[in-house]
Amino acid sequence: MHIPRSLRRSSATVLAAIALGGLALPASATTILFVGNSFTYGDPAGAQPPHVQSYRPNTVTDLNGSNIGGVPALFKAMTLQAGLNYDVSLETQGGSGLDFHYNNRYNTIVKPFDMVLLQSYSTLDAANPGNPATLIRYSGLLADALRGQNPNVDVRLTATWSRADLTYRNTSSPWYGDSIYAMAQDVRAGYDAADAASANISDVIPVGEAWNRAIAGGLADANPYDGIGPGQINLWAPDSYHGSVYGYYLEALTIFGNVTGLDPRSLGGNEYVARDLGIDAATAIALQGFAAAQLQAEVPEPGTLAMFATLGGLMFAVRRRKVGGVAGARI
Repeated sequence: MHIPRSLRRSSATVLAAIALGGLALPASATTILFVGNSFTYGDPAGAQPPHVQSYRPNTVTDLNGSNIGGVPALFKAMTLQAGLNYDVSLETQGGSGLDFHYNNRYNTIVKPFDMVLLQSYSTLDAANPGNPATLIRYSGLLADALRGQNPNVDVRLTATWSRADLTYRNTSSPWYGDSIYAMAQDVRAGYDAADAASANISDVIPVGEAWNRAIAGGLADANPYDGIGPGQINLWAPDSYHGSVYGYYLEALTIFGNVTGLDPRSLGGNEYVARDLGIDAATAIALQGFAAAQLQAEVPEPGTLAMFATLGGLMFAVRRRKVGGVAGARI
């Protein structure tokens, strides 16, 4: 049976719960590897400082030796403030999917980590946007290989956000003219399909849907091309593709909450990652709240476990159209 993602807890989450109960944590760190592209490592070319890509690179291990801090370093800083012990590594390549990492970085990635977070191309497949087949195949292959190195490894997938450039400007995009929320929902559906297809993948981290919540809640502007509304923030970088410091901060918060099991709001407005990125306390608290709300929404209502068991753990509402040659889905 495929257990609902919210009911699957890694050893890291259990340790976090023990810490909250006042018991001592073991001395050894939980090893965690981030695999991804610029949606994991940060800033596009030409971005203005402060740079997420160069954030505290000395606190993490870049397995490619490119001196990147990125979202993994934001996550590391958050765990330090929470009193947790994570040994954080990353392996990233711009513009790539998990097929690239499997075919070119296999020996770098496939080692006995405790946790591995996999993030693929922003459209699921660069050549066939919206089609999750490549993601499903290569996330499964990597998860199987990682399980061979450590039978207790916790492999999770990081589902990314809607690209404003593909929604508002690129007329050949399958999301052109859609709601800004649609692409993130379709990407999530693809990652859910990959999760369901592999017994060795434990969860999907809902970063794109946390972005959707920040937009729907009015904190983040929905369309960067028509100007940013008064009192609002822009989650996208100037290219309307990558994240801004706000967008990557929200990504890190969502990952932090999912991996550790702690409420992102526990960090508070005075935590230093937001300060380092130039995010004011009120905005930091608001973003923490949206990350927390999305993570809480992942928990099934009482009585839904039986439904998950009956349906094999996969519940999709089929979209009205096909995306990239395959049926899309929304949850």
